[in-house]
Amino acid sequence: MTGIDYRKLLSTLTPLKSLVSGGTRAVGRNNYGRLTVRHKGGGHKRLFRDVDFRYNKVDIPARIASIEYDPARTGFIGIAVYADGEKRYVLLPQSVKVGNTFLVSERADIAPANRLPLRKIPVGTFVYNVSLKPNGKSVLVRSAGTFAEVIAQEGGYALLKLPSTEVRKVINTAWANIGAVSNEENHLVSIGKAGRSRWLGIRPTVRGSAQNPPDHPYGGGEGRQGRGLRRAKTRWGKPAGKGQKTRTPKKYSNVFILSRRRVGSKRVAS
Repeated sequence: MTGIDYRKLLSTLTPLKSLVSGGTRAVGRNNYGRLTVRHKGGGHKRLFRDVDFRYNKVDIPARIASIEYDPARTGFIGIAVYADGEKRYVLLPQSVKVGNTFLVSERADIAPANRLPLRKIPVGTFVYNVSLKPNGKSVLVRSAGTFAEVIAQEGGYALLKLPSTEVRKVINTAWANIGAVSNEENHLVSIGKAGRSRWLGIRPTVRGSAQNPPDHPYGGGEGRQGRGLRRAKTRWGKPAGKGQKTRTPKKYSNVFILSRRRVGSKRVAS
């Protein structure tokens, strides 16, 4: 079992009271209370941090006042104190320190944490917190240690190579932050034991081959059995794993994808 020594990385342990709230989590259930995502439930109580992903305070400089842990995400967050006195939680990039400043502006420098429109960002720059609409919320590249690379600018679009290796067109009037998301060592953590998964709200997963024939296509048989099928499938008979395509064939965003992501053992970051 391994972990991260947060005492060396964080500046404070208690969140800003005005930017947190309580409440219950959905834990895999929809608005009818029916289970829609399996293997979720339990876990430690969490306080919800109100993280700003819209960055609608333009041309107002801000100072990073803290580096904090957020139980709802893998990257670190921090309090941004704007020049007008307002405080907001923001997702922090690597190498940022308490006291550093950033700016959301079309005229901002190409420096970590600064936010600019994609058309103002030069080719080869690493970005995170990418929005898909000009004044939209940041939806892409928000996990610990991740970044997208701007590989071209053409025809009103910026071409981004995403962490999944997918190459995607994003309208160049959308905005993004410069840098890579903090807590880059997160992927090195080994959970180590079943109980720690339960603390995180992850419930056990039963192998298909260990189930009975009515419960899974791989179920049944005397002793241990292989799946006996050419292609892997889920409990409901849908394609799964081993590089099979599960994306909706006529998804609206297909026209923006120039190169599909690599999957399986051939997926190598480059």
